[in-house]
Amino acid sequence: MITEQFVDASITPLGNLDTLSPYEVARLQDRSNSGLHTLFRQCALAVLNTGSEMDSTRKVLHRFRRFDVQISHKFRDVQLDLINAPASAFVDGEMIQGIREHLFSVLRDLLYVQDELDSCDDELSESERITNLVFHILRHAGVMRPHIKPDMVVCWGGHSINRTEYDYTKKVGYELGLRKLNICTGCGPGAMKGPMKGATIAHSKQRITQGRYLGITEPGIIAAESPNPIVNELLILPDIEKRLEAFVRVGHGIIVFPGGAGTAEEILYILGILLREENAQMPFPLIFTGPEESQSYFETLDKFIAATLGELATHFYEIITGDAHAVAQRMKERLDEVTRYRKSSGESYHFNWDLMIPLALQKPFEPTHELMGSLNLSLQQPDYELAAQLRCALSGIVAGNVKEPGIRAIEEHGPFQLTGDPQVIDALAELLDSFVKQRRMKINHEDYVPCFRLARRE
Repeated sequence: MITEQFVDASITPLGNLDTLSPYEVARLQDRSNSGLHTLFRQCALAVLNTGSEMDSTRKVLHRFRRFDVQISHKFRDVQLDLINAPASAFVDGEMIQGIREHLFSVLRDLLYVQDELDSCDDELSESERITNLVFHILRHAGVMRPHIKPDMVVCWGGHSINRTEYDYTKKVGYELGLRKLNICTGCGPGAMKGPMKGATIAHSKQRITQGRYLGITEPGIIAAESPNPIVNELLILPDIEKRLEAFVRVGHGIIVFPGGAGTAEEILYILGILLREENAQMPFPLIFTGPEESQSYFETLDKFIAATLGELATHFYEIITGDAHAVAQRMKERLDEVTRYRKSSGESYHFNWDLMIPLALQKPFEPTHELMGSLNLSLQQPDYELAAQLRCALSGIVAGNVKEPGIRAIEEHGPFQLTGDPQVIDALAELLDSFVKQRRMKINHEDYVPCFRLARRE
């Protein structure tokens, strides 16, 4: 039955999800706090709502508050019954194929991750268990492609960017695609969609029929950043920290486009890794780029990094503006370095086991007012530890901007307060103020109210 905005439909799974055990079905139907139904419903809605201009989980859930998904058996096979689903996911009563694939990627990952969490290897350290879990999730989803030389370029950047910046991300993606490189992003709109869109044209010109457009997300953000339709491999990690680890383990180089708090969080994450002495000899291409008009954005970002993490941190990345060709050419050169290094060291091409990621960057951070207020934003600590603390601060701001628990916490208790050394707070204030002025915090920037307050510790 089709109405103007909503559709009721029944669909069957793809591939090896055509059968589920009674136990798995029960977990998906369980509406208690320990069950998977609420999480599955939210992620399924995000996938079905592809193309939405809303970047607030709360607004998405409210608009489709009557949406539900139920699991049933039909002739002993599994069937998903969708109630009041977004009509935009269907054409003439049939679900769009790409959305259908994404929907069952959600089902695949939610069930598998829970199984893996239930069977953790106690012989491993906590850090090793987390990396092992990320590896198993990636392998189970078919992301691993052994024996293929490094060609996966991770593209980070904001979902709320202007048209000039978006067009530039497409140009970079096009240049990467001409060099037969594949694209991995956070799977949403804006700078996450543009590189994939550009690469599809270039791959077509190069007669590449199996181009990879890998989208990596997590349940807390997926409703606010629904997967864009170009993604042909969708992966849902259990939290932001494992999502970030998946990016740097499976990616061979990173390009950063202009963005807001989420992009700054990603930058702090990778710098917190590269600053570790254990990773000093490992080539890891990191390029910041945007159109020429974004030069001031990167100058502010560069100034922030130097003021907080020190000049050493600024040596781990290159800034190239207004030249998509040069960006792709430089990335290809650096990927050749990665290939030579991994060949000489015996490291796999498909998963970067040698990269040392400290536990501080792996442990999930659930932002509360108490935890945000207790972050150590002091220069009196190693640079990589400050990077981890600043990463948490930005993660909390992202939560306060678009995630339902964070928005609710701000409504109940007011803005998060961050306190630290004057030099750190002043640099952070300048960075965040530039994001607000440049309308990078949310798509609907006109009603944006900062979810944070900054205080200098004298």
